[in-house]
Amino acid sequence: MNWIFLGLIVVSIVTAAFNGTMPRVTEASLTSAKSAVELAIGLIGQMTLWLGLVGVLREAGLMRSVANGLKPIMSRLFPEVPIDHPAMGAMIMNLAANVLGLGNAATPFGLKAMQELDKLNQQKGVATNSMALFLAINTSGVAVLPLGVIAVRASMGSKDAAGIIVPTLLATSASTLFAILACKLLENRAFFAPSKYGPVEIDATHLKAPDAASLEKAEELAAVAPKAQLWRQLVAASIGAAIVFALVRHVMSAPIEQTAFDVTRGVLSDWLLPLLILTIVTLGFGRQVKVYEAFIASAKEGFQTVTAIIPFLVGMLVTIGMFRASGAMDVLVHALAPLVAPIGFPAEALPMALIRPLSGSGALGVMTESLKTYGPDSFLGYLISVLNGSTETTFYVLALYFGAVQVKVLRHSLAACLVADVAGPLGGFLACKVFFASAPFLTPK
Repeated sequence: MNWIFLGLIVVSIVTAAFNGTMPRVTEASLTSAKSAVELAIGLIGQMTLWLGLVGVLREAGLMRSVANGLKPIMSRLFPEVPIDHPAMGAMIMNLAANVLGLGNAATPFGLKAMQELDKLNQQKGVATNSMALFLAINTSGVAVLPLGVIAVRASMGSKDAAGIIVPTLLATSASTLFAILACKLLENRAFFAPSKYGPVEIDATHLKAPDAASLEKAEELAAVAPKAQLWRQLVAASIGAAIVFALVRHVMSAPIEQTAFDVTRGVLSDWLLPLLILTIVTLGFGRQVKVYEAFIASAKEGFQTVTAIIPFLVGMLVTIGMFRASGAMDVLVHALAPLVAPIGFPAEALPMALIRPLSGSGALGVMTESLKTYGPDSFLGYLISVLNGSTETTFYVLALYFGAVQVKVLRHSLAACLVADVAGPLGGFLACKVFFASAPFLTPK
């Protein structure tokens, strides 16, 4: 990230010096810093809302439920790991936390999983098939709800902030599927055979253990399994039935000239977010969660979370604003356009696709600047939002998890992760072509 930050500043100023755009770069550096703080203030309400709702989900024991549902799948994906081995349990909890967007719980479980997988490793320092697959799935960005992206879109005035949920789910599903396929196809290739590598010298004193307090907190979240009362379940089911009836009635009353896809698109745009909130609170009610108290307890983290990202926002938005104002962004887009023109992928979205595997804060900065430039409800705005949720920060995850067990020979891990980094944006692009074909390419100024 240091090199990206430095490179953007140097390239921006050098380009501005030759293009005669130095006044625009100066203005951009000042206005972008102001915009970053204004964005952060606008994010406080959205982040507080969603963190509060995630807190209700945690108290409802959904993380444990997702983990139980993953067990049959994981046993097939990782046949060399015994189902009762601690590595399997840690991997399941890591993926369950990722699916629910609980990154604070996912990382300790991920580190624990790598340590346990290393105990099954017969060749220390060399990635096993299980390690490679686990890393590839993590870097593919398996998440059901892109709550952070929705919050940013809403804070920037989007009228369809949650419209990206289904396309993002399709994009991240594509990246995960291709990551798994790539691992399974490559793991038995002679080029990646573990036998090619001799003993790898590792320094056991530098092995990174998961923070004890973080792991204990994550295990507490995973252990939540509240019991539901029958009458509460009946009330929640009655509410659900009433909503389903109202939804069917709404669909049946749609104008006859509308196609089935148009009706579906309208329902996803107008109903999905309220239904999601209703589902979360009724689920909590049905499982005896004190919904309001759980919401408030987690919502308090919203302000802390936003204030913590202000420095990252300022740094990235200023550098990206300078890069765009100098004209360097236009040069980059023009250079890359021929590479993606055959499939119709907008070159303007390539900066997001390129930086997403490298930096989460960088991707946030690119997305924010792009939404401001192109409009959140334009085709480019939708596409860049979806791309932000289609994969993870590949190289950070690789460095963190493999560094935890001193794996120096990655074998096919990086190749599989890069396949996911390509499949996610392509899947997101195709999904956006289907869902947002009628949206303007960019919002007119």
